Amino acid sequence: MNQKKKKHRIYTTSFASVYPHYVTKAEKKERTKEEVDEIIRWLTGYNQKELDTILEDKTDFETFFAEAPQMNPSRTLIKGVVCGVRVEDIEEPTMREIRYLDKLIDELAKGKAMEKILR
Repeated sequence: MNQKKKKHRIYTTSFASVYPHYVTKAEKKERTKEEVDEIIRWLTGYNQKELDTILEDKTDFETFFAEAPQMNPSRTLIKGVVCGVRVEDIEEPTMREIRYLDKLIDELAKGKAMEKILR
């Protein structure tokens, strides 16, 4: 039996396939695509042009985070539960980054001010 741990399928999922769900979640709560993009740029250091290219190229999540220009050092201040898991307790680095993004989008959808979201 293969002892190597199988990667979670989210790693090979294209960022572009999940991105519309982030935007929809925000827009349902009167927030905007621009705010979603701002959160993504804050977290990863990508600029808007790079983000647009990632969406066009259907870059997968693992590559999206691995090639991020500058992960925001303040992201470690993101605390709380996403999908029943406490983000600060996630040991696998890429999964933690994905959950940080999920948590930020959740905060946006809950009406939190951008200044508070972007710690």
